[in-house]
Amino acid sequence: MKEIYLDNSATTMVCQQAAEKALEIMTKKYGNPSSLHSKGFEAQQELEAAREAAASVLSAESSEIYFTSGGTESNNTAVFGAANALSRRGKKIVTTAFEHSSVLEAVQALEKKGFEAVYLMPDSKGRISSEALAKAVDKDTILVSIMVVNNETGAVQPIETVRRIIDRSGAPALFHADAVQAFGKLPIKPKKTGIDLLSASSHKIHGPKGAGILYIKKGVRIAPLHFGGEQEKKLRPGTEAVPLICAMGEAIKALPDMKEEMSFMKQLNDRCREKLMQIENVHINSDEDCLPYIINFSVRGIRSETMLHYLASKGIYVSSGSACAKGKKSHVLEAMGLSSELTDSAVRVSFSRYNTAEDVDELIKEVIYADNTLARSK
Repeated sequence: MKEIYLDNSATTMVCQQAAEKALEIMTKKYGNPSSLHSKGFEAQQELEAAREAAASVLSAESSEIYFTSGGTESNNTAVFGAANALSRRGKKIVTTAFEHSSVLEAVQALEKKGFEAVYLMPDSKGRISSEALAKAVDKDTILVSIMVVNNETGAVQPIETVRRIIDRSGAPALFHADAVQAFGKLPIKPKKTGIDLLSASSHKIHGPKGAGILYIKKGVRIAPLHFGGEQEKKLRPGTEAVPLICAMGEAIKALPDMKEEMSFMKQLNDRCREKLMQIENVHINSDEDCLPYIINFSVRGIRSETMLHYLASKGIYVSSGSACAKGKKSHVLEAMGLSSELTDSAVRVSFSRYNTAEDVDELIKEVIYADNTLARSK
């Protein structure tokens, strides 16, 4: 049975370049980058090469890139770090109701400590309005945290307006962007956009799990969450996961041209969307303006879990939403106002450069079969 992997927003297959680099570091350049001997210096050089690679994608300085264990740690560090550093200047945090759980749960934890949180609701397309954001941000706001691309629907947020809104309000707020689903896919330039903090993850771009980055704009100071070493300028102490970080660096270097890749993804997405629209019981939950790497749809009456298991039995792997939610009902689709019928049957398909038009056709064939044969929920 041919394997068709269409769950790339959850994780991606590690590319050959990244896998080879990880093995090289583990078996040949295995020194501790903090050691003063030549073996340590060798590892340190590899680490800095990965830092330069990440910085280049963001048109940032390498000194603005900090390594973490992934998107969750980057998001936690940004949210808690900013709140703790600026708590004397205000207690208000503005975010959205459809953020990743690593942002939402961090903000909720801060609420229990006396911070005020505003959760902006999306429209039916999954986007927040600049007007709602402007109304929410005031002089007491110390952090605005908005994801660039939603991980369940692919909805792209108007992040280019955030810095202007913050500045007009007179707020001391830092702007954090969760770019886990956008890094390497959209041309994000933090300096140009006014982003102070940005999160990204290795395993979303064909690198290994366990590595990520946090961009911190030069001059911005946040409070560390961990203590006990000089690594990463004391913001993230502890011996770095050099094989994983360097493999992430190779995955970054192997990223294809963004414009060409976007064109290819749009072809796949358009093909999938066009064929899904011909199936009577299908409702597409991702708007046409969403990032084409992701398309979310529902087959009315067939629960997500039922559809997922059926497709997996045919070697086709998709998801019902965020992998971190482990099957819980989507808070993203609920925030968009979708009915229980649609949220209970939602399926997320997410593409990578390794997918083909034939993969899409095989998916559609099995969705049609499932629609006609699987038992429907009552």
